Amino acid sequence: MEAGHPSRTAQSVAIHRAEHQLYDVPRVLHDPLALWIIGPEGAASIALGCWAAGLPGPRAMRAFVVARSRYAEDELARAVASGTAQYVILGAGLDTFAYRNPYAASGLSVFEVDHPATQAWKLSRLALMGIPVPRCVAFVPADFERQELEAGLMRAGFRRKQPAFFSWLGVTQYISREAVMATFAQIRRLCPASGVAFDYALPRDALPEAEKLTFDALNAEFERDGEPFLSFFRPERLAKDLKAIGFRGLEHPTTDELNDRYFRDRPDGLKLAGPLGGLMCAT
Repeated sequence: MEAGHPSRTAQSVAIHRAEHQLYDVPRVLHDPLALWIIGPEGAASIALGCWAAGLPGPRAMRAFVVARSRYAEDELARAVASGTAQYVILGAGLDTFAYRNPYAASGLSVFEVDHPATQAWKLSRLALMGIPVPRCVAFVPADFERQELEAGLMRAGFRRKQPAFFSWLGVTQYISREAVMATFAQIRRLCPASGVAFDYALPRDALPEAEKLTFDALNAEFERDGEPFLSFFRPERLAKDLKAIGFRGLEHPTTDELNDRYFRDRPDGLKLAGPLGGLMCAT
């Protein structure tokens, strides 16, 4: 992140979600607001890149983006069914859940946590595109490297010790390992009855040879955008560290399991293609 500038990857991820609404049937993630929140420049980017939408690389990246969002929202649904009434979206970017919240009537509060520059950009984008902000949404500016999460949430009205569910997508790769683990510890302290769905990047040396080329290309692209990969995790070690913090329930679906869950029998070939990263839910 550059000071005073919003995250470039946040816009890229939002464009992938919008492309999914246009190109993929049936949809894994139903998100009609994705087409609005990307704004005119995002729409122009989709129009210019439409020729590549069906190529294996862009299609697999789009599959991963929508699968991780769907996974987090599925895990949230389970938490809400068990009585959770607080949802914290860490690194919210241009995520639209809060503006299509199916649990608003039952009292689910949503806290969007993000870097101040990205959050200010999102607020201006919501206003520009005429997307109303519900009363149940609170915005929490925070820098994960400075461990500002706990204080920021409390100022925003988060109910400490009450059950909460967190999603943390597309962030752990871009901050230090120390900041990642400190954030997990803060989540555990905030509410013992908590859960967090998140993604992470595997280290290069843990990848098959073919995937290393994709890894190098993505990392070079993100470095050019000023947001290089900083942290990598092996799932076995990560699970051990999370248990040491106090999490007990850990789900770690494999690529094959996620393809079976979300992309089975699709005629368009949309599916996850390789183990560049993983998803996990800790409770």
